[in-house]
Amino acid sequence: MENITYDVVVIGAGPVGENVADRVVQGGLNAAIVERELVGGECSYWACMPSKALLRSGSALRAARQLPGAREAVTGDLDVAAVLRRRDTFASNWKDDGQVSWLDSAGIRLFRGQGRITADRVVEVTGADGTTTTLTARHAVVVATGSSALLPDVTGLREAAPWSSREATAAHEVPGRLAVIGGGVVATEMATAYASLGSVVTVLARDGLLHLSEPFAGERVAKSLTEAGVTVRHGAEATSVRRDDDGTAHIALADGGQVDADELLVAIGRTPNTQDIGLDRVGLKAGGWLAVDDTLRVVGEDGAPVGDGWLYAAGDVNHRALLTHQGKYQARAVGDVIVARAKGELVEDAPWGRHVATADERAVPQVVFTDPEVASVGLTAAAAEAAGLRIRVVDYDLGTVSGSALHADGYQGQARMVVDKDRKVIVGLTLVGPDVAELIHAATIAIVGEVPLDRLWHAVPAFPTVSEIWLRLLEAYGR
Repeated sequence: MENITYDVVVIGAGPVGENVADRVVQGGLNAAIVERELVGGECSYWACMPSKALLRSGSALRAARQLPGAREAVTGDLDVAAVLRRRDTFASNWKDDGQVSWLDSAGIRLFRGQGRITADRVVEVTGADGTTTTLTARHAVVVATGSSALLPDVTGLREAAPWSSREATAAHEVPGRLAVIGGGVVATEMATAYASLGSVVTVLARDGLLHLSEPFAGERVAKSLTEAGVTVRHGAEATSVRRDDDGTAHIALADGGQVDADELLVAIGRTPNTQDIGLDRVGLKAGGWLAVDDTLRVVGEDGAPVGDGWLYAAGDVNHRALLTHQGKYQARAVGDVIVARAKGELVEDAPWGRHVATADERAVPQVVFTDPEVASVGLTAAAAEAAGLRIRVVDYDLGTVSGSALHADGYQGQARMVVDKDRKVIVGLTLVGPDVAELIHAATIAIVGEVPLDRLWHAVPAFPTVSEIWLRLLEAYGR
C-alpha cells in the first residue's frame, strides 16, 4: 500500500473538483484529485454539454423557420444521425484523455478509483484492480462528488430499467415513444430535444412544468411543447411501471390512466453521491447532503466545522445550488480560502467576500434551453415575498420590443423584474422567449452589483436589440 501526502486532496474530478485543485495549485500548494469515473464529470459527458448539443440543432431549425427568406431555404427535417454525431463530439466520445492531459499540465496528480475518508485528513483510494493508495492531506480534504438522478419509490420502476438523464443524453437511438416523469429542467429540455428528433413524447408532470420558476415560464413552455406535439399531463402521478418482453413500458397513473412508451425517462431530482466516501468515519451521515458554513467547510449537526475545519464540500453535494457554473464559483472560493488558511492570510468571509459564495443565495443565474428559453437570476416574486421583502413586480411583453420583432416574425416572450422597493434595486429577473439566454448576464451583474434603478437608466441598450427590454422595464417602473 502506497502512502503519499499532499497539501490538499480532492474527491471528485468533475468541473468543481478540477477548479478546486487548480485554485489550490495556483495559490502555491500541491493537490491530488481522486476520480472513479471519467475526469470531467457529469457536465462534460452526461449533462450540460451533450444535452445542449442535442437541443441546439432543433433550436436552429425552428429559428430559421420563423424568419422569411431563411424559411424558404429549409427543405427538410433534422438529420438525426448528424445531430447524434455532433453530440458525441461534445461528449468527447466519452473519453477523458483531454481532461487528464489538462490535469497534468496544471500540475494536479490524478488517482483513479473510489475515494473513501478513513480518518481526519486521510483518503484511501481503491483502484479498479483492488490496489489501495492512502492519501494524507496536510491542510484540507474537499468533497466534490456531485449528484446522481433520483429514482422514486414506484412499484416496478427499477425493474423496468428507466432512463435517467445519463441515458437520455447519451442515447444512440431515438425511441418512437418517450414518456417523461417529471416537469423540471431535465424533463422539459429532454422533452424538447426528443420531440425535435421525432419521438412521440408524453410528459407526466405531477407538480406542473418548471414549478420553481415564475408561473408564466412553465405556462409558455407547456404551450410550446403542446404545439410541437408533446402531450403534457399536469398533475399526473405514476403509481407503477411494467415492461413487457417486447420492451414496451406501461406506466399506470393514479387517476386510473395508463401511458405506454418505448423508453421512460425519470427526471424528478437529484441525490448526493456521498453513499460510499467514508462520511460515517468522521461522524457524518453516509448518503446525505453535506451542510457547510459560509466558507464551505462541512459542519455537523451542531453547526460547528468537522474536526478543526479540514473538510470542505463544493458543488452539488452541499445542496446550495445544483448548477455547474455555481459549483465552479464555489470551487474558486474553496480553493482560495484553503490557501489563505494554510498561509495564515486574512479570510474574507463577509457577504460578497473573496472566500464566500454569496451568490448562491442571492443571484443564481439559470437557463432552461427549452423552446422558448427560460433565463432567470435571483428571486422569483414569490420567493422575494417569502423572504420578507417589500417588492414591486414589473411585467413586460418581450414580443413588443423592436429588436424582438427583427429577431423573428411572431416573436413571443415575457419579462418580469422584481424590485426591492426599500433599496430600489433589482432582486430578480426572468425572461422567457427565443434566445434570451444571452441576456441574463446583464441582470446578474445588476443584482450582484446592487445597482440602483436610478443608475440603471444610464445603461442605455443598443437599438434595435432585444436588450431594449431593459429600457421598457425601467419605463414601466417609472422614476
